[in-house]
Amino acid sequence: MENPWFVLAFFMIVVGLPVIAGVLADIYKRQLRFREREMELIGSQTAEKAAQYASRTAELEQRVRVLEQIVTDGGMQTAAQIEALRDRPSLGERTN
Repeated sequence: MENPWFVLAFFMIVVGLPVIAGVLADIYKRQLRFREREMELIGSQTAEKAAQYASRTAELEQRVRVLEQIVTDGGMQTAAQIEALRDRPSLGERTN
């Protein structure tokens, strides 16, 4: 009769190791799918935030353009108005 330890070892090698390897491979594949899905969600959230930031940046750039226009054009118009007032005769000069 064969040694029972030999039969058990043979059974573990032939049947047990492939079953254990299959279960571990399945667990690993599930983990990979979970990580992929997690990364897809993070990527979509990141893209959404980037779009929001881009929109906000565009708004701020437009506001800065308006402020620059007010500062530069307004300053030139004010200077021109001051010069125009200098060229006009004052009240005292008009009466004489």
